[in-house]
Amino acid sequence: MIAWLTSTDHKKIGIMYIVATSFFFGIAGILAMLIRTQLATPDMTFLGPHAFDQVFTIHGTAMIFLFVAPFGLGLANFLIPLQIGAPDMAFPRLNATALWLFIFGGLTVLSGAFASGGAASSGWTAFAPLSEIRISAGAGQDLWIVGLTMTSISSILTALNIVVTVFLLRAPGMTMWRIPIFSWEMVATSLLILMAFPPLVTVFAMLLIDRHLGGQFFDPAHGGNPVLYQHLFWFFGHPEVYVMILPYFGVVTEIVAVFSRKPVFGYVELVLSAFAIAGLSMGVWAHHMFTTGAVTNLFFSAMSFLIAIPTGVKFFNWIGTMWKGSIEFSTPMLFVIGFMLNFLIGGITGVMVASPPIDFHAEDSYFLVAHFHYVLGGGSLFAIFAALYFWFPKIFGVKLSERIGKWTFGILFAGFNLTFFPMHFMGIEGMPRRVYTYPAIEHLPLLNALATIGAGLMAVGVLLFLLDVVVSVRKREPVGDDPWGGYTLEWATSSPPPEFNFTSLPPIHSERPVFDLHHPAVAAEVTP
Repeated sequence: MIAWLTSTDHKKIGIMYIVATSFFFGIAGILAMLIRTQLATPDMTFLGPHAFDQVFTIHGTAMIFLFVAPFGLGLANFLIPLQIGAPDMAFPRLNATALWLFIFGGLTVLSGAFASGGAASSGWTAFAPLSEIRISAGAGQDLWIVGLTMTSISSILTALNIVVTVFLLRAPGMTMWRIPIFSWEMVATSLLILMAFPPLVTVFAMLLIDRHLGGQFFDPAHGGNPVLYQHLFWFFGHPEVYVMILPYFGVVTEIVAVFSRKPVFGYVELVLSAFAIAGLSMGVWAHHMFTTGAVTNLFFSAMSFLIAIPTGVKFFNWIGTMWKGSIEFSTPMLFVIGFMLNFLIGGITGVMVASPPIDFHAEDSYFLVAHFHYVLGGGSLFAIFAALYFWFPKIFGVKLSERIGKWTFGILFAGFNLTFFPMHFMGIEGMPRRVYTYPAIEHLPLLNALATIGAGLMAVGVLLFLLDVVVSVRKREPVGDDPWGGYTLEWATSSPPPEFNFTSLPPIHSERPVFDLHHPAVAAEVTP
């Protein structure tokens, strides 16, 4: 235990990230079930309004700040040195520091539940004046601010480490245009973090000054402006959406290629599209502020439309990779196909709300809740399960059950769509988000009942996944170093990998050196 707690080995740090983020996902999932129970029928009294505010605030906070984004950083910690042939991350002690900052930051946020007045209740965005001390007076809001400041600094340190590692520690032969797509996506993600997270730390510092040191940054009665909070928050917030999706674009690309038995179609375009998305995402923050009347809607609308183009390039290349491939529908591939179907819906509705006339109608309605969850739940969450099934043998030396895995996928896919697709219609019928109850009008009772049943199905799917982990680990059936026929360097070493990762490295002549090693005749035909 002590060896794990004091380790600077990137693999152990990556595993501890995955375990910690899974714990926070469990908390967020329990809170989601509380939300859906309260909304199962009209005029339910399961939760009071203040308790409901705390539950949806911590649910959103845990999913966004403590699960989806940091899971990608944890996966990157484990994989990037392996994929580029390095013995460790560039700054191992800094890496360990970032991990523990993240864990203690997350626990600090959750500890607000035990404070007088309860946990933070101003939503995951904590807009001023809702988060100002005259409305949110309890220590729970302070713990939320301090905890997320710690996790933000942690992300900045990790991003710095990833960029330096990829640029300076690549193995001989691993040129820039041979770096695996997942590692490229993590470089783009890290640059986004380095640009977007400092403003978040700044706005949290300003909020604390307002709350306890007599500042007036966001108080219009004393010359402040609450819209300033929104500008600073969304300058972080919209790039954060891509911090939560770019790593999983990399996961999807790796898995699609392996299970289609083909090289990645359009490797260069996939890399460039990642940086195009990252660059454009820095210019769309006011996309969330159309209804404030304080921004130039035409400009930010145009930028929001533009970002759909490089995202479409990725879809085109994934389809091109699968085209005429020998597709194997293993569990990781099923989750990737689920990702594509769900993310497509989230992407289309994203383009819809990029149009100000539609956004004016959809703002603060359940339509936005559906859109957001289709991007990050149907998208990122399904890619996370794909990654777990794909890399579990490499991380733990144990392969998860295909039979249970396919059941898990089926139940999660059905549950997810039953939960969130009806929310589009709730929004169209005028149901605002973040309300703790609603009247029995039109189809709202039926739609909410369906969503609650779907959430229950998703909970069953997650429990089935946990059962799969327990059964597979207890059986410990032997698994080879490369059970899937993988392409990238992590499949060239043992499962799990030894300290410093490799005893020897294969020659690197392309972006899939392990395939070249196992199929030299084919490699000789396609390598110039």
